Amino acid sequence: MNAVKNLFVLYTGGTIGMLQTPEGLAPASGFEARMREQLDSQGTVLNWHFQELLPLIDSANMRQANWLAMRDAIVEAVARGHDGVLLLHGTDTLAYSAAALSFLLLGLPVPVLLTGAMLPAGAEGSDAWPNLNGAIAALQQGVQPGVHLYFNGRLLHGARVSKLRSDAFDAFTVLPRQRQGERAESIPASLDYRQPRKPVNLAVQPLFPGLQAGHVQALLDSGVRGLLLECYGSGTGPSDDAELLTVLKEAHARGVVLAAISQCPQGHVEFGIYAAGSQLAAAGLVSAGGMTREAALGKLFALLGAGLDQAEVERWFGLDLCGERVE
Repeated sequence: MNAVKNLFVLYTGGTIGMLQTPEGLAPASGFEARMREQLDSQGTVLNWHFQELLPLIDSANMRQANWLAMRDAIVEAVARGHDGVLLLHGTDTLAYSAAALSFLLLGLPVPVLLTGAMLPAGAEGSDAWPNLNGAIAALQQGVQPGVHLYFNGRLLHGARVSKLRSDAFDAFTVLPRQRQGERAESIPASLDYRQPRKPVNLAVQPLFPGLQAGHVQALLDSGVRGLLLECYGSGTGPSDDAELLTVLKEAHARGVVLAAISQCPQGHVEFGIYAAGSQLAAAGLVSAGGMTREAALGKLFALLGAGLDQAEVERWFGLDLCGERVE
């Protein structure tokens, strides 16, 4: 764990650098000059290079293509000799991007910190400069390689973090979950950070009383290659709905990856506890254990996007790759 000497700053948009427009706050260029002025006023001594990832976006507009562009920019920066990355990002999908990058950048030898703000830089009482200054200070002190989120004075695990609040500075946290299982002995070349990825048709479907087999069938008919089911409790679902179970079994038989997470904020999937869970496992679902929705979705994206087949995806999904499943 070495102190960062040559920082790469990637600005994607988000509240931290937004300016007021007639339609409301919107992403704006020119944040590099504002950041340089702020760091100079703090007496921060650091070699850093700033890049805007165009087009700048409100993170509510985040898509897989943006994740891939972030990954490419970071890999290229590290190849140029940067020994740390600070990614400035909007808060709405910050936890999703932190999770996705955790799996897109497996094996990256430098730390990547994501941060943003609940209020724009320059707004009265904003958390923008404290978050940015704190993230840089952490990098200068030394942060382990891997993807992290820095927010409200806390350094958080990129593949465990969730956004719990929409109007407070302590919006992000890592909830206590049961994280146990088997760790991967090593990262295969097919999942290394240097491995390019492709977009993947993924979907998330929460279970709810009244969910019909037709709803899930319509979703699967859209060409979904991976479906993340948000199950009840420890991974249960409507086990008496033969039609729904058949839809899932048929999808799995034709190569769709089906994964289950718990809807509970501090839950985990353990299929064997209830018969209702065992039925889902028999239909082909694999357990996400104690992974968050963000982590499970990002992991499916990285595995399927690397071109792995169904069996390989299911195998690696069930193993801990970067601390997402195991403490």
